Amino acid sequence: MKHIKTVLQLFILVVVVLFSSQCSSENTTIAPQPQNNPTPQQPSEPVNKKVSYIALGDSYTIGQSVCVSCRFPEQLKKNLETTIPNLSVDLKIIAQTGWTTSNLIHTIKEQQPTTNYNLVTLLIGVNNQYQNREFGIYEREFPQLAQTAITLAKGNKDNVIVVSIPDYAYTQFGQQSGNTTKISTEIDRYNAFAKSYCDANGITFINITDITRQGLKETYLVATDGLHPSEKAYSLFIDRIAPKAKVIVQKN
Repeated sequence: MKHIKTVLQLFILVVVVLFSSQCSSENTTIAPQPQNNPTPQQPSEPVNKKVSYIALGDSYTIGQSVCVSCRFPEQLKKNLETTIPNLSVDLKIIAQTGWTTSNLIHTIKEQQPTTNYNLVTLLIGVNNQYQNREFGIYEREFPQLAQTAITLAKGNKDNVIVVSIPDYAYTQFGQQSGNTTKISTEIDRYNAFAKSYCDANGITFINITDITRQGLKETYLVATDGLHPSEKAYSLFIDRIAPKAKVIVQKN
């Protein structure tokens, strides 16, 4: 009997242990693994960028005999705003028909424009030639104007573009004025000096003179006054100027 009682006690003990183990297993809660849900990224709003541009020159910059939106600084402004997303260009022009380098220097001193422009263009010299002024004046005053342009461009020469002087010998007016060979030779001299100075000082120089030398053959390149470039001629200027101008304004 004692043996049977011992066996019975062992059996009951085993049953109790098994039951307790099962209950413990059933009451165990497994915590779910945390999920790393990334915060949804809101699409970034396009940033509007405003740049300032000042154009310095004479009748070729002010756009004598063409509409206001036809002159090359306005066409350049429109080109930049059209091809660079969300860009706004604030344009200022200091130029007038008949101005020589001396006139431009004097007016810049009078107006005292700010010195924080992102882009500066300079096209000057034809009236020095037309008025038969001594070439030495241009040799002194063009470098002064180039340095003024750099000052206006935040002191950065990389923000300046010098444009070559058009050749009016290839217009009706030029043909009637006398020695066209003399005109072209002298304009070549002015342009050669400006380019040499720009190359030596790391300033961008863009030649557009060859475009204007198509004026007799391609008469649509000359404005109705028979002297100045037409809207179409200015658009061809922009084809050459705009690629460099885009690089400049996108860096600023």
